Amino acid sequence: MIEFGWQFFAVGIPAIIFGGMSKAGFGSGAAFVGGAILALVVPPGAALGIVLPLFMLVDAATLKPYWGKWHWPSAKGLMIGAVPGCIIAAWLYAAVDADVFRLLIGAICLAFVAFQWARALGWLKIPIMPFSAPFAWIAGMVSGFTSFISHAGGPPSAVFLLSQGLSKTTFQATTVVVFWAVNWMKAVPYAFLGIFSWDTMMGSLLLAPFALIGAWLGVKAHYWIPERLFFGLTYVLLLLTGVRLIWIALS
Repeated sequence: MIEFGWQFFAVGIPAIIFGGMSKAGFGSGAAFVGGAILALVVPPGAALGIVLPLFMLVDAATLKPYWGKWHWPSAKGLMIGAVPGCIIAAWLYAAVDADVFRLLIGAICLAFVAFQWARALGWLKIPIMPFSAPFAWIAGMVSGFTSFISHAGGPPSAVFLLSQGLSKTTFQATTVVVFWAVNWMKAVPYAFLGIFSWDTMMGSLLLAPFALIGAWLGVKAHYWIPERLFFGLTYVLLLLTGVRLIWIALS
């Protein structure tokens, strides 16, 4: 049973706005901040169920601005690879308890921040490579897996897309169409696994206006807010969230 008190809204509203902005304007890399932060006040499974319809709403709102601007070979390869990734994650979800998922989500938060920090300091460089379908399938499988368990499919796909040397807008458009498809892949197993409930539907409904606000802000911010500023704040949130989720899981 989810309590829709002040804590839910105090945490959920900014989390979903940030998640929507990331999906709509900044390549979805840190969009999972929405679900990760929400998992601080509701069970991880409920957070997944609340956030998925909201992210699907953001997908629908942002497809038009980026329509046809994606790199289709990369998008297709990532989508194909995401299918087995989602299947493996669905099996894992049915086999483990909530604290394992808190631990996984927390670890993904910290790993993402560490990856971006290493890139910023020049310790890790992603070379530009020609398109490779097998590489796309592998990246898509990892994206499908992490997307299913924490809506964190952005980072693995971003590594692959960055290696293609795509422009900022082509990169963004490709992530939009890929995760529009991946989110639909997740919806059916989420229903069968009992992730969706009346409570999660109510949570999604209550936060839907803020998801649309985030989507609108993200499309605008794509062109006029420096990525460094947006992601700097996002990384701080992910770092704090990751530490807190791991602490809860282990204690």
